[in-house]
Amino acid sequence: MQQDLNEYARGVKGQVRLLCNTTAISEYLPEVLADFLREHPNLDIDLQQLPSARITHALRQGAADLGIVSDAVDTRDLQTRVFRADPLVLLVPPGHALAERLSLTFAETLAHDYVALGADSALAIHLEEQALHIGQRMAIRIRADGFDALMRMVAHGAGLAIVPKVAAERWPRTNSFTCVSLDDAWARRTLHLCSRNFAHLPAYSRALLDALTP
Repeated sequence: MQQDLNEYARGVKGQVRLLCNTTAISEYLPEVLADFLREHPNLDIDLQQLPSARITHALRQGAADLGIVSDAVDTRDLQTRVFRADPLVLLVPPGHALAERLSLTFAETLAHDYVALGADSALAIHLEEQALHIGQRMAIRIRADGFDALMRMVAHGAGLAIVPKVAAERWPRTNSFTCVSLDDAWARRTLHLCSRNFAHLPAYSRALLDALTP
């Protein structure tokens, strides 16, 4: 660590590899990481989006410094800190058969068409895996590039969607769709920061960890 600090003090460029799920990258990190980079001109961040299970695997293999994952994955041999509460909600278009429901299980929605994120999105992969776990498949009519495009399609009746509650709450147009709670335990998720060992991180990685810790 002393060597890391000495190099950092001399202006040597450092890099932190940070792996995150879809929500962390799109909803929580842009401003935080921008502020961090402004305050640390000698540091770069290698930011990559992956499903939570792949993030924990990469951390165990030493392929990344830090990760942000859902609490649904096994982190028993990693160190963790709470990052954000991040529940998922179902978006239902106006006039849809499910629009009057206060809450639903994921299984109850799978007879209906969906709008989904891109096939390489961590959240899309997670949802399709959840459907397979209960022996069903999502009926995906179209994939959208990002939460904004997805919500616009739902508002125009293309299908259902599942998004982080924080994304739905920032949507500026009221009455565009109905937000319905999901009863599944995996939808009431919390995001965690994780690493193999926080104390053994390089100094610049620990600086990022401190910036990300609420």
